[in-house]
This record gives sequence, structure tokens and C-alpha cells, in this order.
Amino acid sequence: MNLKLLIVVGCLPPPVELKGLLPRFYNSAREVHTSMATSNPSFAATHLASSSSGQSTYAKLNSQWHERAVYLFMGVVLAHWGEHLAQAYQIWVMGWPRPQANGVIGYWYPWLIKSESLHYGYAIVMLIGLWVLRKGFVGTSRTWWTIALVIQFWHHIEHLLLFGQATFHHNLWGKPVPYSVLQLVFPRVELHLFYNSVVFIPMVIAMYYHMFPSSKDQQQMVCSCSWNKDAAEEAEGSAI
Repeated sequence: MNLKLLIVVGCLPPPVELKGLLPRFYNSAREVHTSMATSNPSFAATHLASSSSGQSTYAKLNSQWHERAVYLFMGVVLAHWGEHLAQAYQIWVMGWPRPQANGVIGYWYPWLIKSESLHYGYAIVMLIGLWVLRKGFVGTSRTWWTIALVIQFWHHIEHLLLFGQATFHHNLWGKPVPYSVLQLVFPRVELHLFYNSVVFIPMVIAMYYHMFPSSKDQQQMVCSCSWNKDAAEEAEGSAI
């Protein structure tokens, strides 16, 4: 008799109070989690990092890694542009013969400046860097970054022509050394200083708008590159 009673009681639906216990417990736990994230920024950052651990490398490079990746990339580009400026200074100011004006690194390692493989390799790295990091830019900054990408694509084509001639030992247009298209009109040192300048300048403009975005652009950013705290707070307020 007692066994039958226990079976019947066990089959009855739980009281209404017990039915609502689990949802209330979940909501309470969620409120505690939210309050901890709000009061403790490090907790929120840790949670964000753990939740994004499943992202691809490409996604991370355009989100939580974007700031460091862009700074590193810009440093490499600036150093390369500085080499071209040093080479131009050696020619125009110091009056060195062009075959001896090899820049700073080329002064100690002259073979580097004559290596078309090295020049083309850098052009490829530059092109890949501009493409890979482009998604992390938004709005006006992405427009300027894309301009740099388009110019660098043509610059890469010019170096591809030079690399191909050096590799197959067949110079175009009957020239004694490898020539690119616009090199038929402009000297090589001045031409490639111009190329690197017109790529670098849009990148700098893009970085300015990326570091100091408008409130509209700030709402679309998923990286930590912005220095515009007022825009960040305004975007956060409008999101709420």
C-alpha cells in the first residue's frame, strides 16, 4: 500500500513553486554574472577572451589582436619607407653615385638592394598585410586603407615584372637591367620612393580615423584601437 502511494505521488506534477524555481535560479545567476562584468572590467575582458577562443586567427587579427598587429605592421612599413628616404638623401643631398646609394641597411649589405627577390617578397608581405588587416577597419578608415591596398597592388605588379626579368634572365624592352612599366618614364629610386609614399600616406590617414573614429564608426568597431574615449562612451550609451 505504501509502495503504491509513493509511486502515485512520484508521478504527480511538481507544485507550481517548484516549476518556476529553475528559471528564477538561471535569471539570478545571469544577473550576478552581468553585475560582476559591469563592476569588474578585468572579469569582462577575461570572459570576452574565453568566449572568443574559438575564433580563427584571421578573426582575432581583426578584433582583439588588431591593435598590436596594426602597430607592428605600420612599424615595418615605416622602416621600409625610411630606407627609401635615406637612399634619396644619399643621392640628392650627399651627392653619392646612384649605384652606391643603397640606403642604411644596403650600406652594410649592398647585395640586399640589388635582390629583386627581396623587393618582391616585401611587396607581397605588404599586400597581404593590407588585405588581412582590412576587415578590422570600418567606415572612413576602411576607405583610406582600401586606397592604400589598391595602390600597393599595382606596386606589387611592378615588382613582379622586375622579379620575373631577374629570375628568367630576360629583360624587357631591350634594357640592360630589369625595368618596370613606369620606370620607362621615371628613375627607379624616385619612382619607388613615390610608390611607397602614396601607399604609406593613405595608411596614416586610415590610422588617424581608426584611432579617432566618429561615433558612427565607433559602433561598428570590434577592436581596441580607438583612442576616442568620448565616442566610445557615446556608442556604448546608444547601444544600451
